[in-house]
Amino acid sequence: MCTPADSDDIIILSSDDDDDHKDDRDMSCLIVEVENVKEKDCVSSPSTLEEDLVVTFSRHADVLPHARYDCPIHPFTPTELETKMPVDSNQLICDQCFCYVCDKLASLCETWCVSGICHCNSHKRSAFWSNLRNHKLLGGLTAFNLTLSEMDSHLRQAATLLQQFRQELSALYSSYMKGEALKEYGLSQENQQGFIYNYSPVFEFVSSFLNQADQQDSRAAVIMSLGAAEDFIRHFHFSGGFIFASPMANVDTAKMMLLQRVIAFVQRQMVMANFTPDFINKLQDFCKKLHFPAELKNMRNSLCVRPWNDVLLVSVMKGQNVSGVRKDKGKKDVLAEQISVILLRTELLQRQHRYRELCRYLRVVQTDDIAQFQQIQDLIPYFMCMAGDFSSALTSLFPSVNAPASRFTPDLFLFYLKVFETATAPKLTPVSKPGKLCCPGAAWESIKDAVPLKRHELVRFALRAQGCCSAVYADSRCWTSLLTIVNKPCGSLTALPMPSLQFLQEARDVVKEILLDQKGSNMQIPRSLHEVYPDQALLLLVTEALSQRILDSVLYPILPVLNTFKCILIAQTCPQQSYRSLKHCLQHCYLPQRIKYCRESPASYRCPTVPASSHQLTFLQCTYICYSPSECKRLDINSPF
Repeated sequence: MCTPADSDDIIILSSDDDDDHKDDRDMSCLIVEVENVKEKDCVSSPSTLEEDLVVTFSRHADVLPHARYDCPIHPFTPTELETKMPVDSNQLICDQCFCYVCDKLASLCETWCVSGICHCNSHKRSAFWSNLRNHKLLGGLTAFNLTLSEMDSHLRQAATLLQQFRQELSALYSSYMKGEALKEYGLSQENQQGFIYNYSPVFEFVSSFLNQADQQDSRAAVIMSLGAAEDFIRHFHFSGGFIFASPMANVDTAKMMLLQRVIAFVQRQMVMANFTPDFINKLQDFCKKLHFPAELKNMRNSLCVRPWNDVLLVSVMKGQNVSGVRKDKGKKDVLAEQISVILLRTELLQRQHRYRELCRYLRVVQTDDIAQFQQIQDLIPYFMCMAGDFSSALTSLFPSVNAPASRFTPDLFLFYLKVFETATAPKLTPVSKPGKLCCPGAAWESIKDAVPLKRHELVRFALRAQGCCSAVYADSRCWTSLLTIVNKPCGSLTALPMPSLQFLQEARDVVKEILLDQKGSNMQIPRSLHEVYPDQALLLLVTEALSQRILDSVLYPILPVLNTFKCILIAQTCPQQSYRSLKHCLQHCYLPQRIKYCRESPASYRCPTVPASSHQLTFLQCTYICYSPSECKRLDINSPF
């Protein structure tokens, strides 16, 4: 390391450990005197004056393919619009010159020097030549405002097919406008002349082309469909003459069906396919430029679909925006979409298992079809279940206003009851209405991260559903399923132990308060009720609820409900204790005057004799045991044994 000490000295610092210092007298610091040498005395040798780089060989660079205006050999004179004759030496070309308009070798351009359209004068800085080039290369896709960088083999094939379609469609429509004479259909009469106009061949041809478009690449398919719509939407009904007796013989009817098909297909591709926002905007602009007739003008904005990376849509799905409203530069942006678009987004998010994002979207988005949208919103609890969040699913089922549980069917109630009890769900295709959840043949599989509800939570769910849905409250299958749940002692096959008399007395008042004072979806089961005797408390609660149901109206069929009680087992080791427990439960839940409402028909009481080896009793058998013979006679209950 060297540092200047003064104008005449240089201090050299070195390490004592350096191997280069052989002399023991070497120091770590050495001062060297500098001798001043004048520059004029320093004469460079001839070798130092030579260049560092010596050129031994040279040649011209290879000329790569280029547009004529970029030719390095022949100069080019640009003009804005000159088509009559070549300007200066613009017609001169080299072997690699390309025609800017045709995008091929200039030697192959047929109009290179043709008067009136001299391609030799074309260049990219002219709007005229640029538009001519785009029209030449894009063909029939110019109206979509596509760039050449967006063109690929699929779009080029689409342009070719679309051009062929337009030629054949023009011929068919011309034939339609001419009509067919009545005599060709055997309808000609004396002094009667006329023509029949049948649009059906045109409709069938357009339909076949749309079928062909469906098989193409997604971008090519939407281009072909919208390109076809641009042509057939201009067709009009010929006034006068006769219309062939066929639904699609009428131009207006056929156009409506074809246009609805095109819009539905393009909407689906815009949601399902991975289109760029720029490409989507070009499709929307093209659709707005179509000449919609008066009866179809409501479809002009049908393709106003937000891309998936839309700022408002993304913020809603991530939970950052819960109102669906955003202000951008003073303008109010509201998340409102067509019901068809909502259905498509719902389908895709289900396939991608993005259930939480789907729920956030459905809670916020607005639409024009309230009735159909209500059915989709009723699926929010199901989507929360599929996300493994049963707590949020229960909250979504019982909001304070317009609860989805109020629109339960018995089958739908049993569906949710099984989901909550087992933490499983059927393997279904994407659904759009609650009725499609009930699929008997579907295989059930576990829900990721889901934990089954506890028994008291299941009972609370069932009673809340019965409180806000009359269909569930009246259906005997729903009661049977609920009784089956409470008749299963936790982890035991033995009978329920007899609770204390004090518990039965206190539980009676609590149960009455729950069922009478807390009716509806806000029902709560206090922890004190099921803390000591959880199984007995739930059995008492459900049995009392059933007794009130029997008093309200006829429960049909009631026999399966009553026979469900036989699932309460009487242990072989202590049958007397189990019998006393069952007797206490029945006596505290069923008043004598309620038993007569259990009658469905005389056949309901013809219960088979209980085998000697069985310790199961039917409900009527337990009732017959609990009351004295005089009470049974007064209540008109015959012996079921």
